Amino acid sequence: MEFDEVIKGRRSIRGYLDKPVPKALIREILEIAMRAPTSLNTQPWNFYVVTGEVLDRIREGNVERNLAGVPDSREFRMGPGYEGVHRERQIEIAKQLFAVMGIERHDKEARMDWVLRGFRQFDAPVSIVITYDKSIQGSDIAPFDCGGVVNCLVNTAWNRGLGCVINSQGIMQSPVVREHAKIPDDQVIQTCVAMGWPDDSFPANAVVSKRKSVDEAATFVGFDD
Repeated sequence: MEFDEVIKGRRSIRGYLDKPVPKALIREILEIAMRAPTSLNTQPWNFYVVTGEVLDRIREGNVERNLAGVPDSREFRMGPGYEGVHRERQIEIAKQLFAVMGIERHDKEARMDWVLRGFRQFDAPVSIVITYDKSIQGSDIAPFDCGGVVNCLVNTAWNRGLGCVINSQGIMQSPVVREHAKIPDDQVIQTCVAMGWPDDSFPANAVVSKRKSVDEAATFVGFDD
């Protein structure tokens, strides 16, 4: 695909085929994604690519702890809950997803199952956990740069027929992820990306999130017109 087609066509994939992703293909995607720009070429990111029985154990641990009411142990700060227009956008995408999935407002069981899908990494065959060195924890630049590489990663995967969703639910129970993905204590777990071959029959995969306009987002200063 042309670059613009990738950017405009990519969407978050929440339903996957039961089909493995070759290790060589993931390596190729990472190699390209790692061309993402970073401050002073610091390249703070590390990737823990998990599949198979190891990923199944992470899914099980995440779900068990969530159902048991174990508090969130996410290592990357989320800050206060969103309010105003930011909260409205969260609600809007949730309504889109629930509508296509046929999840009614009163259906608590279906809503909980949807939440647990996130803890299960959306049942994707691959999860890529992104970390950075604890020695640079506290710097806003390191997570900013990791966000840049994740953006490149999901777009590169899309260009090769793979789907992804950036999934902070998957790392909310960080001790589970750290144990099974063998992430050392000198790493900060930032986020994870579920990856696999899109299941075109899964309704949520057709959802395209709305974007605000350039006029809403951009202020042009110093131009003649």
